Amino acid sequence: MTKNFHGWRKSRHSEPNGGCVEAGRAVDGTIGVRDTKLDRSPVLEFSPAEWTRFLNRIRHEA
Repeated sequence: MTKNFHGWRKSRHSEPNGGCVEAGRAVDGTIGVRDTKLDRSPVLEFSPAEWTRFLNRIRHEA
């Protein structure tokens, strides 16, 4: 069953053409990430700890 994510936020690094990556949150704290260029984008799911590690990694690699 697919979780219901809410509060989708667009990445500040997204292109101005409307295609972007968005992140939302489920009631259990799971973070979902989707690509709005796709009509039915799959949602990647991260636990809060995984999301924190992911963000820290990309911030320090950039």
